[in-house]
Amino acid sequence: MTDVDTASMTAWIAPRYGGGEVLRSEVVPRPTPGGRDVVVRVRAASLCSGDLHLLTGTPYLLRLGFGLRRPKHRAIGQNLAGEVVAVGEQVTEFRSGDRVFGEVPSGAFAEFVRAGVGSFALVPAALSMEDAAAIPDSGMTALQGLRDIGKVGPGQRVLINGASGGVGSFAVQIAKVLGAHVTAVCSSRHVEMVRSIGADVVIDYTVDDFTRTQVPYDVIFDLAGNRTLREIRRVLAANGVFVSSAAAPGDNWFGPIRWLAQVALADLFSRQTLKALLMRPAAADLEHLAGLAVDGKLRPVIERRFPLSDAALAVAAFERGHASGKTVLIA
Repeated sequence: MTDVDTASMTAWIAPRYGGGEVLRSEVVPRPTPGGRDVVVRVRAASLCSGDLHLLTGTPYLLRLGFGLRRPKHRAIGQNLAGEVVAVGEQVTEFRSGDRVFGEVPSGAFAEFVRAGVGSFALVPAALSMEDAAAIPDSGMTALQGLRDIGKVGPGQRVLINGASGGVGSFAVQIAKVLGAHVTAVCSSRHVEMVRSIGADVVIDYTVDDFTRTQVPYDVIFDLAGNRTLREIRRVLAANGVFVSSAAAPGDNWFGPIRWLAQVALADLFSRQTLKALLMRPAAADLEHLAGLAVDGKLRPVIERRFPLSDAALAVAAFERGHASGKTVLIA
């Protein structure tokens, strides 16, 4: 095992459930690796919707696994890029000094983080730490939704509802890589950005209703959760595929469970394919996305950058929503 100094480090901690206002910067012990773990010095991290769910403890059903009264895992943050500083004695995939990126269960908003080797992939030399940190959760969600569930191929008509956010900005570009004709739905403020990353048609939802268009779409990737299933199916081709992310409508108690059940039930009785997406982290997908970025086919859209020391401010800004692409913390 590679040695690592067991001194303390600074980490952002959530002592109770809440928003950005509950976060505290604390001095905690620096992690050491287990047999199949690596310890990474964090150079950049990005925010995702999962961070807010774990921070706020909503939907409340989530607390059964993550702590009823307060978070079981107080350290927050899931997406990061950095350098390996220590490896467990059973690790052969990485060594000290390797640049890596990935998604971890918690603790990415800190100077160092420990996680299993399966959480990470190498960062290519041509990719910056900021861009790499922006990719994991959002990039893999977009890739798995379009490639694996949507089965998007050349010439298909794909609509992405919620195209300006973290997942949406990746989805527009990945759909183009897969050869699709892409219609992107966003607000007025984001029209030019979405067009700049390759959307063939951009619909401003404050002006036009995409569920009233006459064009049947082969694949609809819904990241906004602001339309009913009936409205969506109205513009979905007879044999089309609807992919719903976990951002679908829900309530503070059960979250999207009712919506997911509705989608699953409708799928049983329809020629159309109606599926919910639950992203599964995979190192192979991280490597694929990094390759697309290096080849110039994928550009992480980063609207807001904060120093890691301002993580609480970054989370508060993220809570307000309506950003273009990702929010990144820089160590």
